[in-house]
Amino acid sequence: MDKFIIAKSKLFGAVEISGSKNAALPIMAATLLTEGRCVIKNVPCLRDITTMIKILEVLGKKITFNNNILVVESNKSKKYVAPYRLVKTMRASFCCLGPLLAKVKKAKVALPGGCVIGPRPVNLHIKGLTGLGANISVEKGYCQAEAKKLKGNNIYLGGPFGSSVLATANVMMAAVLAQGDTLIEHAACEPEISSLGQFLREMGADIEGFGTPLIKIKGKKSLNGCEFKVISDRIEAGTFIAVSLATGSDILIEQAVPGHLFSVFEVARKMGAKITVDNKNKQIKVKPPKKIKAVNITTLPYPGFPTDLQAQFMACLTKAKGISLINEKIYPDRFMHVAELNRMGALIQKTGPYAIIEGCKKLQGAEVQASDLRASAALVVAGLVAENSSKISRIYHIDRGYENIEDKLKKLGANIKRIK
Repeated sequence: MDKFIIAKSKLFGAVEISGSKNAALPIMAATLLTEGRCVIKNVPCLRDITTMIKILEVLGKKITFNNNILVVESNKSKKYVAPYRLVKTMRASFCCLGPLLAKVKKAKVALPGGCVIGPRPVNLHIKGLTGLGANISVEKGYCQAEAKKLKGNNIYLGGPFGSSVLATANVMMAAVLAQGDTLIEHAACEPEISSLGQFLREMGADIEGFGTPLIKIKGKKSLNGCEFKVISDRIEAGTFIAVSLATGSDILIEQAVPGHLFSVFEVARKMGAKITVDNKNKQIKVKPPKKIKAVNITTLPYPGFPTDLQAQFMACLTKAKGISLINEKIYPDRFMHVAELNRMGALIQKTGPYAIIEGCKKLQGAEVQASDLRASAALVVAGLVAENSSKISRIYHIDRGYENIEDKLKKLGANIKRIK
């Protein structure tokens, strides 16, 4: 397995944000709804994208992927089984369930894997698709579903921790080929859902309200292929804001969508940063404070502070003056990185869904290992400010969600190298 060796670094310059993994994956799954040719641009070259390509190929798609452009064509196969050997590595692969049901009328998709960040049940997916008329059972680790006919319905997708992004995506994709009208209440509002809605509309779907808690869909008999450009990755942009804050470095973030990051800007400004936004040129300029201020952060569904940035900002707050509190309301067990940050000298206590971070004078380089995608990014942030060098193992996690991250950091002046 590859490792990162990272040393304390002062950074400066500009970094360009890649396309959004979390937007691209459901869009790729949506190509199962059509036999037409789909050209998807600005797709990041990542491990998760490669996995989804393999899943689509197993399901009968012919795919080419070059220079961040993905071309999906159909060989008119009616395969409907997404195998465990592929699905186990990535939760977003479960998004194949809805489009397979809508197009092929049956699906067998392995229960998903992905990062170890606590329980993430699929009950809302099953509830929503059952509401459209599907018969679903879970047997031997697979979700098996069939439907002679999907019918539009009113679907409520509220859960104990708010709305579900992937459940909303699954129900949207199934409903666009269902008979009649569907109303999705308490739908996820994330930009990735809006991007999927725009893609479905480009395919000919009659859909409105995406980006709001109420999505209205009129079912169609068929959809066409189309061309589409994936939005930039707001989580990658937020990660580089954390890098700027932690290292005390002025960084210009390019090819971002500032409108997707208002809650992150709010937290960064409370920490003392000066954030300058240029919406026209898709730029965010971050000027960090000399000393980070302690803050309280609560993760919430969009437009709240993203759970996917919790770990990276926790790494920043280890350098803050005072005591900070993080309340994780999306995945209460998402604190696997706490032990590794403490190995580097951080002073963090976990109590239930809370983490209490006491600012420390120095972090010390250490050998640590990544437990999940965003935790690995947090360890990179910590490694960039720690005294002496750090060795981060199991970085295949970071390869799932960050395109060429070490090259981007090197361009900013970071002392980082990958060891094969």
